[in-house]
Amino acid sequence: MSNDQCQMAICLNRDRIVWYPRIFGQCSYSNEGEGEMIITINPKNPQPRLIRKVVEVLEGGGVIGYPTDTIYGVGCDLFNPEAIRKIHRLKKLDGKKPLSFICSDLKDISRYASVSNYAYKMMKRLLPGAYTFVLKATKLVPKIAMTKQNTVGIRIPDNKICLALVKGLGHPIISTSVYKPNEGLYNDPAEIEERFGNQLDLVIDGGVIVAEHSSIVDLADDFPKVIRKGKGDVNLFQ
Repeated sequence: MSNDQCQMAICLNRDRIVWYPRIFGQCSYSNEGEGEMIITINPKNPQPRLIRKVVEVLEGGGVIGYPTDTIYGVGCDLFNPEAIRKIHRLKKLDGKKPLSFICSDLKDISRYASVSNYAYKMMKRLLPGAYTFVLKATKLVPKIAMTKQNTVGIRIPDNKICLALVKGLGHPIISTSVYKPNEGLYNDPAEIEERFGNQLDLVIDGGVIVAEHSSIVDLADDFPKVIRKGKGDVNLFQ
């Protein structure tokens, strides 16, 4: 991290002074005397300056915690294999399970997946929204993000923060859930930071959300299959 990104500042807390890195020009108190890796971004109107800072972390191979329209999950640059392997280690995966990723719009999806007329009509109707669509991957998708059947899971969440990140990065970011010890989903950025802070480079605070899985629908052919019922309404496919 460059000097201008890691300026030192002093934070006065009662009778003692704590040094912390001012990473994004915002003060964040840490009991351990180190900077908390949380940055607050307006979920309704994400600040371009802060989005750019997060994009720089992704470009540098960082792994982040961030909000979607369904959960607080973790992600990284789709084209950084080492960052993806970090997520595999964080989730204790063997590296064979593919991870879904976020695109910015339908045009972006068509670069990374083969989209039939039927799939396009359905996605145009439902996205942005709480769905993960399984599609046939194009050659642009790294093998580490594909299934053995050469399919991928793709999302366009109804969340301005993560869509701004994808647009700022210029290509997709990995999107995957992490679980609490009791198998619950994370809806609070502070909980993500507390549990995984030493494995993440940054956590975005976009406010507390109602956590629920996305619905997964296989549109790899013209016979849709509902793989998981979640937040998104799947009545169209039944």
